Amino acid sequence: MKKMMPWLATMLLAITLIVVVVFVFMQGQNGNKDDTHTAAASEAKKMTADEIVEVSSELGEIKTNLADTDHVVVVSFSFKLTDKTAKEDFEKIKEIVVKPIIIQTLADTKSEELATAKGRILFNEKLTGLINEALPEGNLSSTSFSSIVIATM
Repeated sequence: MKKMMPWLATMLLAITLIVVVVFVFMQGQNGNKDDTHTAAASEAKKMTADEIVEVSSELGEIKTNLADTDHVVVVSFSFKLTDKTAKEDFEKIKEIVVKPIIIQTLADTKSEELATAKGRILFNEKLTGLINEALPEGNLSSTSFSSIVIATM
């Protein structure tokens, strides 16, 4: 029995290593498939400059206070909508519905949150969700800053 114990331990270790290698290899293949699929989908959705202009809108300068009352922000936004009819609806309501949503959202935002690229991305995602709830038809696919200036008072 003592002579078989090292052989059993070696066999168990070898089987465990084989299972781990197979598991890691399978996970790697699944990740590559997803990356390839995502890249193919993004290539299929690539738009020309004219198509982008047809579904894009801009909102000029907005000046307002941030949550920390000693900071003021001056921002401009660009919006990309899903289709031309969504853009037409968006254009009709951007001054009376979208602008107040932006001002309210900025009023709840601290200057530190907008100081980093990650913070700005999170803010834009939040803003996109809030505006989508207010749109009568179509969807807003993305929101981005055209310009931003944060100043102390």
